Amino acid sequence: MQLHVIDTGFFKLDGGAMHGVVPKSMWNKKNPADENNMCSWAMRCLLVEDGNRLILIDNGIGTKQDAKFFSYYFLHGDTSLEKSLHAKGFDFKDVTDVFLTHLHFDHCGGSIVKKGDKLETAFPNATYWSNEQHWEWATKPNAREKASFLKENILPIQESGQLKFFKENEELIPGFKAWFTYGHTGAMMLPHISYKGKTVVFLADLMPSAAHIPLPWVMAYDTQPLKTLSEKEQFLPEAAKNDYVLFFEHDAANECANVIQSEQGVKLNQTFSLEEMFGK
Repeated sequence: MQLHVIDTGFFKLDGGAMHGVVPKSMWNKKNPADENNMCSWAMRCLLVEDGNRLILIDNGIGTKQDAKFFSYYFLHGDTSLEKSLHAKGFDFKDVTDVFLTHLHFDHCGGSIVKKGDKLETAFPNATYWSNEQHWEWATKPNAREKASFLKENILPIQESGQLKFFKENEELIPGFKAWFTYGHTGAMMLPHISYKGKTVVFLADLMPSAAHIPLPWVMAYDTQPLKTLSEKEQFLPEAAKNDYVLFFEHDAANECANVIQSEQGVKLNQTFSLEEMFGK
């Protein structure tokens, strides 16, 4: 097995929304805001190469939305999903599986491309993985999340016949399983990957950045913030005990980290890149 970091670019979101009840005087030191109170965030994905399987975990915001939509999110950076895949020696057609942690637009927008007036899957040979509960949640959205679940990102996957549902107690391939969480959105899936003697955990929006490791640092976007708090309380001691490699999807500066148990609770130990931990 080989893991490849796939960078799809950066966007901006409101700093207050991303840090919840934490005061700006604290979070601004970790994720500095611009004059509009917007912070820069990565859309970092992970590609799992294993034999004849090429599994892409999430795929960024995509390119098919109109200029008005993109103007809200201030896309920036020199990379893209296509450039990053090509830099690793792969193309869209090579991907065998697209594993979607959840269906918010910044995680699944690259699933679908627009060709003329038609919407098509970007990965023509891939199986797209969601789960039954989250699919129901996303296709019949509550008013609070409706703006994040865009039907043009979601429905064409099912219409293509490429959609399958993943179950929490199964493995996609040996060493690839997922933990279902419910605080951020309904049944978000966090891949746990056994890799070179370590467990790499793709954190999606449970903890979008290293700054979100402390328990009270919970996004205002979360539908059930106290549930997120409980999930972090469950996960972090396990991560410290087993020296998990925490992979951040949205941290603009840090790819990965590990945590340690201290007298004050679980805290950040060190940050590093995937390559620094495992080599090329």
